[in-house]
Amino acid sequence: MAEHLASIFGTEKDRVNCPFYFKIGACRHGDRCSRLHNRPTISPTLLLSNMYQRPDMITPGVDAQGQPIDPRKIQEHFEDFYEDIYEELGKFGEIESLNICDNLADHMIGNVYVQFREEDQAAAALQALQGRFYSGRPIIADFSPVTDFREATCRQYEENNCNRGGYCNFMHVKMIGKDLRRKLFGSRFRGYRRSRSRSRSLSPRNRKDYDRRERDYRDRDHRGNGRSKERPDRYDRDGGRRRHGSPRRSRSPVREGSEERRARIEQWNREREEKQ
Repeated sequence: MAEHLASIFGTEKDRVNCPFYFKIGACRHGDRCSRLHNRPTISPTLLLSNMYQRPDMITPGVDAQGQPIDPRKIQEHFEDFYEDIYEELGKFGEIESLNICDNLADHMIGNVYVQFREEDQAAAALQALQGRFYSGRPIIADFSPVTDFREATCRQYEENNCNRGGYCNFMHVKMIGKDLRRKLFGSRFRGYRRSRSRSRSLSPRNRKDYDRRERDYRDRDHRGNGRSKERPDRYDRDGGRRRHGSPRRSRSPVREGSEERRARIEQWNREREEKQ
């Protein structure tokens, strides 16, 4: 029984734990969700919720005054933000990936996912972000359960054919240009390109599995809930930009795989039920 529960954890067959939160780190129902959101107490990944404020927040391609915005200006604005985040959080350790959502749904718009090489580096960054502001807005940061972004991202969006637009339930990751990626990630740039090309080329069998996964998430919609629906100093604390030195870092234990995490969480669920 325990093996069965562990094998279905975070899938559509799991009637207890939310698969959206497990795979994407965000759920449209938030705390009202009828399924559990198992928030990690430690993770190599941080989620900075709704942090990126695109210049065309109200209407894509149009500013707040109703004037069209040059797409190059939008991309420049995004890359300034991306570099700012990378440089600030890179003080705490090596950043393996920095993904920013281009989705429009409230629970995903502007979400920033920062994955560090080590969990203690993410913990140091999270501690430093407490009480911080960016462009006058408070930074809302927490650990995220997402460690494999291949499961969280929309492959159809990467191929420019997602028919659900900005309200897709999977991450639409906004991309930076080659020059900036080479500048920030250096020698890892080529490996990044190879990994993305592998994720885009799906065999017919994998495409069928992916389409079924998209269809399951779309159709279920949490059935039973009844609910749908020139760069300034941007970091500040008490009105000033605070500089942080990187703390001494020690290597964290080897991270658990998905099956081990599922087994551990299932054990926690059983212990909680026994206490009740």
